[in-house]
Amino acid sequence: MKILLTNDDGYASDGIKALAHSLGADHEVWTLAPDSERSGMSHAMSLRHPIKIRKIAEHEYACSGSPADCVILAGHGVIPFKPDIVISGINRGPNLGTDLVYSGTAAAARQASIIGMPGIAVSLATYVGPFDYAALARLVAERLDFFLNLWSPDVFINLNAPPAMDDHNYTVVDAFPSRRIYRDTLKFFDGPDDYSYCFFMDGHVDTSEEPGSDDDMVNKGFATVTRVLTYPCSAQGQQPIASSAIP
Repeated sequence: MKILLTNDDGYASDGIKALAHSLGADHEVWTLAPDSERSGMSHAMSLRHPIKIRKIAEHEYACSGSPADCVILAGHGVIPFKPDIVISGINRGPNLGTDLVYSGTAAAARQASIIGMPGIAVSLATYVGPFDYAALARLVAERLDFFLNLWSPDVFINLNAPPAMDDHNYTVVDAFPSRRIYRDTLKFFDGPDDYSYCFFMDGHVDTSEEPGSDDDMVNKGFATVTRVLTYPCSAQGQQPIASSAIP
C-alpha cells in the first residue's frame, strides 16, 4: 500500500516518525508535512501566497503551508502517485470531540476524504510527556485494513488513544464526540509600536461528562475511533456531524 503521512506538528515530530517506522515495514510510506508546527490551523489553506516545498530525504518533504495544503498538493501530483490512504499524526495531544473544529491534524484527514482518498487522523491523548508514540503507531500498522474498511467517501476516521508502553495492546472501541469548551485566559501587552499584543495563556478545557463519549472512553484506557462526516449536511437534509464507527 502507498501511504502519505502528514500532520500539524511538523515533519520532524516524533509522532510522524513513529508512524513512518511502523508502517514502513510493510508499505511504501511518503511524508509531506509542514516545515514547523501548525497546531490549531483547522482547515486553513494557502490562497494568496506561494507554497514552498523542500526535499528532506528520500520520500520525505517539508511544506511551508498548512496540513490541508499538504494533502491538496499530494492530490495535484507533488508526489508521484495518488496515495491509497492519508494518515495524519500522530498528534501530540488529543483531538477529541469539538477539538475537531480546530485541529490541523483532523483537517488533513478531512481534506483527504473530500478529494476521494481515505483519511485517518491519529492522536496521542495526553498533554504530559514523555510522549511514547510506539504503541499507537503499532496499532495503526497492525489494524490498518480495519481502519481502512471503516472509511467511506463522506467521512474521515478519527482515532485517539491514551499513552501506553510499546508492548501494550489497545482495545479499540467506537465512541461519539464529546463536548469540550476551552476556557482561555487572554493576556494583553501594550507595545512601544502602538500595537496591543494579545496572548492566549493558562487556559483549561471543560469536558461534558458523557458516558460512551471519546473523552470518557480514552480516560478509561481505550483507543477510540469515530467516523466524522466531511460535510455538515446532505441533500436529503440535516445529518449528524459524526456517527459511531464499529458495528
